[in-house]
Amino acid sequence: MIEIELEDSAWAKALPDVEAVTQRAAEAALGAVEGDVVVLLTEDAAVRDLNARFRDKDRPTNVLSFPAAETAFPHLGDVVLGFAYCAAEAESQGKTLADHLSHLVVHGVLHLLGRDHEDDAEAEEMEAEEREILTALGVADPYQIEHEVQS
Repeated sequence: MIEIELEDSAWAKALPDVEAVTQRAAEAALGAVEGDVVVLLTEDAAVRDLNARFRDKDRPTNVLSFPAAETAFPHLGDVVLGFAYCAAEAESQGKTLADHLSHLVVHGVLHLLGRDHEDDAEAEEMEAEEREILTALGVADPYQIEHEVQS
């Protein structure tokens, strides 16, 4: 089960089908994995607070993932996204908010499933999995777009 908590109405104002986009991306990332995920769509201040408390980084970011302990099964964990940061990032990268949200939700859920990008090999593997999932959702390769924007 995917539970979507819409804490900041700016998400729905900018993207009226935000809950459907989020649900679809989270389900695609889970694939056949059984378990529950909570996706919190909130404001940057809440993300900044969580980032400071749990990662010692006192700044907002696009997505945070909090895997649950194995003993909490079927709960797999929580994914948190802040609106303004994600919207600005999508605009600066020339992406729609829906596509960027889909990418970040997929990325966050994959972290809950144990994927990571701490080294180059892990990053390549995780990005390939993201690309495959996003392609199935009809979302363009987010890493190709990022590289084009940076050039």
